[in-house]
Amino acid sequence: MIRETFFSVLRARSSSLFGTNLTQRQRDGVGALLDAGHYLPLHHMANVLAQVYHETGRGMYPIKETVFPWHKDKRPTDADVIRRLDRAFAAGKLPWVTSPYWRGGAFGRGQIQITYAGNYAKFGITNFDDALKLDVSARIAVEGMVGGMFTGKKLADYDFPIDLCNPPRSHPRRIVNGSDGSDGKVQAYHLAFAAALEVAGWRPIALEVAPSAAPTSGLWVRILGLLASLIKGNRP
Repeated sequence: MIRETFFSVLRARSSSLFGTNLTQRQRDGVGALLDAGHYLPLHHMANVLAQVYHETGRGMYPIKETVFPWHKDKRPTDADVIRRLDRAFAAGKLPWVTSPYWRGGAFGRGQIQITYAGNYAKFGITNFDDALKLDVSARIAVEGMVGGMFTGKKLADYDFPIDLCNPPRSHPRRIVNGSDGSDGKVQAYHLAFAAALEVAGWRPIALEVAPSAAPTSGLWVRILGLLASLIKGNRP
């Protein structure tokens, strides 16, 4: 794949993902995901990128739990994160939480955040802050979605791109999170990333040995122009 072509498409106004402003930190985050997912089929790679785009508020880099796109401080201390979560828990804003997992430091970190010490252990992480390292974070995102390690649902459970139109119960967004109203957004992001990957010539490593086996439909080139209005109305 020609990465500069890929990034050029992402910067194009027709994609509306990053507009003309794609920072080096965003490029690095995307690049790490492409490296970690080098063996994935095009639509699986597109869904990883789309899910991370949503989870990071289009930042594409690893973040700590409680960091939102409008926060000026994108790197709060662990103590600040724990205080934020304690306040939210006390106010009843985390009804799904039965035990404050964050007090030992095992709050969410990464491009797709993992929480609870046991979940960190699943990925072989003993130092929680390692999940903020770009290569580690990207590995977690890819391996977690491939292996169904976030919710039990995995990439291979879905037929892309058709399942992007599924109802909430069976939507691919369930690979990362429950029904949170973001299905339509992630669908739009997925299509935009898939188009960019197609234009740039994405091929899984296994297919590079036998190029004739790779899909060459060019479908996503034709739909680039249709994505702008959908994405503009559904930004994170």
